[in-house]
Parts: sequence; C-alpha cells; structure tokens
Amino acid sequence: MTVTIKPLTHGGEACYAILFAYEVSLKELIKELQYVRYTATHKCFYVFTKNWNLEALERAILAKGITVTKDPALTQSSIKIPVPVIEQGTHFILKPIEVYRNYLVGLRLSKSTVETYSVFISNFFLFLHQKLLTEVTNEDVRLFVEQQVRVKNYKISTHRQLISAIKHFATLQLDSKIDIDALQRPYKSKYLPTVLSTEEVLELLRVAKNLKHRAALALLYSSGLRIGELISLELHMIDIDRKQLVVKQGKGRKDRVVVLAEGFIGLLKNYYLTYRPKQYFIENPTGGPYSAGSIRQFIKRYGKAAGIRKNITPHTLRHSYATHLIENGVGLRYVQDLLGHSKPETTMIYTHVARKDLLQIQSPLDTALQSLAKRDKELLKLPFSDNFSG
Repeated sequence: MTVTIKPLTHGGEACYAILFAYEVSLKELIKELQYVRYTATHKCFYVFTKNWNLEALERAILAKGITVTKDPALTQSSIKIPVPVIEQGTHFILKPIEVYRNYLVGLRLSKSTVETYSVFISNFFLFLHQKLLTEVTNEDVRLFVEQQVRVKNYKISTHRQLISAIKHFATLQLDSKIDIDALQRPYKSKYLPTVLSTEEVLELLRVAKNLKHRAALALLYSSGLRIGELISLELHMIDIDRKQLVVKQGKGRKDRVVVLAEGFIGLLKNYYLTYRPKQYFIENPTGGPYSAGSIRQFIKRYGKAAGIRKNITPHTLRHSYATHLIENGVGLRYVQDLLGHSKPETTMIYTHVARKDLLQIQSPLDTALQSLAKRDKELLKLPFSDNFSG
C-alpha cells in the first residue's frame, strides 16, 4: 500500500494532499489519521499544514504500514510552514518536537498517544510564533487551549488530552514559566454506555452473512474484547481445549484471560477452515492485522440491516457483554477481571444499565393507579389511555 503526498491549496489555505489508488482497507487507514478530511472538489484526502507538519504526517502514515512517496514539488518553498526554532540562551533546539517525542517514548506511552500529543505540541509551537520557552506562561497556554477548542470544536475527551500533552511538555521544559499544578483538565463527561439487548445482538449476527465479519462480531461480544485487542489477537492465544483466550498487553499493558464461549467454537472452526488465517485471528486480504476502520464500518452497516437504531460501535458489543453478565448474576469482581479494568468504579457503570433490578422497580404512576383501584373498582372500567373530558 502506497500513498503520495503533494502540496495543495484548498479554501485559501496550504494543505498536504494524500493521494492513492482506491482500496477500501487503505482508505480506512488514512481516515483514522487525526485531522484528515476529504475534499470532493479535488477528490482526495488532505490535512491542513497548520495541523500537521510534513515530517509528523509522513511518520504517522508509515506507522500504519503504508509506504510514502513525496511529490518533488513538496518543498519548504512551495508550502510555507513555520518551523519552530526555540532559542535557549546561546543554543538553538532545531527539533524540539523530536525531543518531546523521545521523552514520551521514554515514558512508554502508546504509539497513538505519542503521535496525538506530538501534534498538539507542534500546534502549540506554531501558536507561540518562536517565543522563547523561558517566557512561555500559563496565559499562553490558556489562549492556545481556548483557540484550539473553539476553532476545532474539541470534545471533552480531546480537550483533556490536549491539557495532558501540555503538562508533559511543561514537565520536560522546566525552565518555562508554566505552572503545571495550575493546569486543569475539564471534568470527564459521564455517559451511560449504549447496550444492545440479547435479541439485538443475535439479530446483528444473523444479518452478518460474511463469515469473517460474523466471527469478528461474535468474538467481540462473547469475550468482551476491545477493538484493539481483537485486531492484535494471534491464533496461538486461543485455547479451544480450555475454552479461553489470552489477551496480551491490553489497555494499560495488562495481560488477562477471558472466556471463550462454547457456542462460538463451532463458528471459529468453520471460519478458520474457510479463511486459513496465518498469524492473526482476523487478517486483511494481503495478510497482517485487519483494519479497525473496516470493522467499525461493517458493524454500522449490519446494525442498519438489523433495524437497530442505536449508534453501534465495536465497544457497544463490549458494553453489552458486561451488562448481560451482570444481569445473569455474575459478580462485579469477576466482571472487572474479565474486562481488564483496574478499578471497580469503572465496572460499576454497567450496574446502572443492567435491567435485573431495575425491572423490579414499580413506577409511582402504577402504584397510584393500583391504590385507587382498590378503593374504587369502578375506576378499572375506565382505560387509562382514554381521553379525559373536563
């Protein structure tokens, strides 16, 4: 898979055009890159140069296993990008972003986190306009964050990531005037997870005619896997005899063992004999791990085919798995282990959507009507749904 980066002007702003021969899996990988957009005018994907510098964009594409070629016209003279050169006394740091990246890697943060944080700090340098690091204050941070949130319409989660990136930056640049303790992240939004009923899950599997897709959906639900855990699951991690699979280095770099549903084993054998994957449980047609974007895409497609109006993502199946376990009487501590949560508070969110206890609660309207009915049986002759005349 190969893409070519070319200079582009779109909407009066400098951009990088990302060109490639159409291929669904390649398109989905490119769409996963932060800030990538599609222009119908030029019929290509692109990113604004204010969001990505060329080096970071190339590195991000290469990290997805895609070969990158650059158009000869792609020179600093053709695309004007402020290069952050920060003066420190008598020394000049020509690549502060690279220093920052190395620092994050040294903290053993995930590749995606390193890439995301590096883009944030690249934008911060551009915002500072080569201001001395020793002069950067919390006021600069405030103005930058306000601009980014307003212009790019960040969600709360992205806003929190932005503050975390700046905190790491300030920790590395101790001679700046940024007070790390004064940097506050916005509170997390607390949403109840979207959960499918067991009937909806079975209907979703029924409409998935593609055997590979059905196997992926069934494993996401039956074992409560995250999408990253699914696409990185290798065949040797599946133990049919013990009816379990081992999740290696899941979120938080933790290993865990989860249950392999007995009802899934027949589907697993059929899938394996049909597709003969070599290393990973689910592989793309050319080998190697499957694209997360492709999985999200076919889940939405099957959700519509099943007539499910809820917004379905791979994580919806994990939410459904956890909720159904609790409804079936599995203890919270066991569910926590199966999901790989570090804190029980994270798992407890599913107790708010489990129906087992909620269905036993009677609405005060029903209580009131029953009380009246006992006092006057004639009230039963008046259906509650009828119109009342006053």
